[in-house]
Amino acid sequence: MHDYQEKRNSLQYFISDSEDSLDVLKGHVINELIETERVYVEELFTVLTGYRAEMDNPAMLILLPPVLRNRKDVLFGNMPEIYDFHNKIFLHSLESCLGAPERVGCCFLDRREDFQMYEKYCQNKPRSESLWRQCSESSFFQECQRKLEHKLGLDSYLLKPVQRLTKYQLLLKELLKYSTSCDGVQELQEALVAMLDLLKSVNDSMHQISITGYDGDLSELGKVLMQGSFSVWAGHRKGPTKMKDLARFKPMQRHLFLYEKALVFCKKREEHGDGYDKTSSYSFKHFLKMNAVGITENVKGDHRKFEIWYSGREEVYVVQAQTVDLKMAWLNEIRKILFKQQELIKGTFAQFLCGFHSAAEAFLLAHC
Repeated sequence: MHDYQEKRNSLQYFISDSEDSLDVLKGHVINELIETERVYVEELFTVLTGYRAEMDNPAMLILLPPVLRNRKDVLFGNMPEIYDFHNKIFLHSLESCLGAPERVGCCFLDRREDFQMYEKYCQNKPRSESLWRQCSESSFFQECQRKLEHKLGLDSYLLKPVQRLTKYQLLLKELLKYSTSCDGVQELQEALVAMLDLLKSVNDSMHQISITGYDGDLSELGKVLMQGSFSVWAGHRKGPTKMKDLARFKPMQRHLFLYEKALVFCKKREEHGDGYDKTSSYSFKHFLKMNAVGITENVKGDHRKFEIWYSGREEVYVVQAQTVDLKMAWLNEIRKILFKQQELIKGTFAQFLCGFHSAAEAFLLAHC
């Protein structure tokens, strides 16, 4: 794999910022994108043939730990699906851009829906890691690694899909630098936004699967839109902690998950490990249905605070974000949900009125 950063620096040193030099730099980014894609496809292939397929090899069965039997889908997730997509479709799509750099953005946008398969892969990642930790020292994996002549263990290769997503957005940012006034720049910007949205969605969903103690089905709450840690003061119209007394109390540290239909409050619990094995879990505390939520955007005393009230202010939660920007991002997302609900209510009411008038007309006609 080429040292792209070194190439780019040397090129920038010798070539002025003329149109030709930008084309040269852009060409190097596209070459890097395609070459790393080829390497990625090859790495996925070696993992699937050198590890996954070997789990069905009768000659290797004696080395296979019992805990691994019939658990390929847990250890590798939907990697076969990801490999097929990149090998049969996306790599060829990128290769067609070698002489047409303006098409790179469209390559990503045309396959935006396909990239959702990464969300499934990442959601399975904690289960995969847990299974790997149970049998990482087994002679089965050691033998597979020896045959493949890999310097790194399987766990490093199971991380490749997550790392590839991050690589895409970095290369798209780099390409945008050299495409400010070129054909296809708008599609390139949209492609970058799409990949950043996917990364955020993957990150949010990976946090969501670590929620413990919730009795229901979280999928019924809709898509998780935001998640993050906040200081929270809780008050009630009646009870020991009244609204006016909130500021006197020490805040609770809560991790909030904003779904389309509910706001879920959890307590974050750290489980320490080494390196990538460090994990967090979130103990469910309570949730608020979004159809009974209201917001007050500014709270006296701190620009980072906002208020969430519930059931006509029966319950009030003062929430403090880490920054004002983070507060505004959450408020914007909550406002979108509340606006959609209002539109839905208006639509339902309009349908009711329409039905009511039709029924009234029918009644009058029948009795005239």
